[in-house]
Amino acid sequence: MEDIEKLRNLVLAPYIIKATALIGNPRNVGGNAFRHALATMAILLDYKLFDDYVLLKAAVIHDLIEDIPDTNQDELRRIDDQANEVVNLVLEVTRLKGVVKADYLKKILEHGSRNAKILKVADRISNLTDLHRDDYTKKKMTTMLKETEMYVLPMALEVNKNMAIELKDLIEKRRKRMNFIKYPEFL
Repeated sequence: MEDIEKLRNLVLAPYIIKATALIGNPRNVGGNAFRHALATMAILLDYKLFDDYVLLKAAVIHDLIEDIPDTNQDELRRIDDQANEVVNLVLEVTRLKGVVKADYLKKILEHGSRNAKILKVADRISNLTDLHRDDYTKKKMTTMLKETEMYVLPMALEVNKNMAIELKDLIEKRRKRMNFIKYPEFL
């Protein structure tokens, strides 16, 4: 089936409408969580995952339950005939309050479904793309890069080698950027 045919029947509008609740959630790098959700979906499309509608829909709302705790999950589950699978996938990648990030990532690595791993890798690619020294402390950046190497990169190696290559490249570039010295513009 041609790529255009695979996407022709994808209905995202109800999920995008739900994801607009994330517009009010700012990110340290600027923008908001809504844009990040769409960027995560765009990464999946970039890797030609055109026919996995559950994965694409979940990408659009992957942070919704975590960032907007009063989200009505029953309402989400009634969106369409795939909504239960979508919400279950979102819940699989949702970090509960009080859970240490490393423990959360380790759980997905060791017990997550293939789609949970793919979604987490796309999410982390988006996060690393937005990771800038001006917005995060060196400690925060170092922690994120170490977690990516320990947990997310192995997920990528398991589910999509090309995503793993991109993650390795992003890790290397972010490490170089952390060590780059900024000089005043007039020098």
